[in-house]
Amino acid sequence: MFTTIVGLAASAALVAGGAAAPGPRDHAGYASSNLTLSYRADAGFAAAVKLKCDPVGGGHPHADLACAELAEVGGEVDRIVPAKKMCILIYAPVVAEIAGDWRGTTVTWSHKFGNICEMRRATADLFDFQAGGRNG
Repeated sequence: MFTTIVGLAASAALVAGGAAAPGPRDHAGYASSNLTLSYRADAGFAAAVKLKCDPVGGGHPHADLACAELAEVGGEVDRIVPAKKMCILIYAPVVAEIAGDWRGTTVTWSHKFGNICEMRRATADLFDFQAGGRNG
């Protein structure tokens, strides 16, 4: 497994609180967040969804949970504490990606997982948007 974060400056800006131009703000004073979450598998299937935070919206079926999880880790997906759940040890690689703006900072994140279960275990509700719900 590997992680690729494109734009180390963007990652550093997330940690530092960001220095991007101010965008629309919600009642809590945060810049609106507009993200595209997607994943694709070597087996040929793919899925994508829009996630909006501050205020919560978009097509993500668990947008409130996904936004809360991102807020808890300051927008840094790699800081999410993996769920305590077992996954079948079948290698069916899947690449998860996030692109967009998190509270005024441009974010590009990508990670390859051994299978869809490992992806969902590591990313909590962020990538739980397939029509099948919480399976995998």
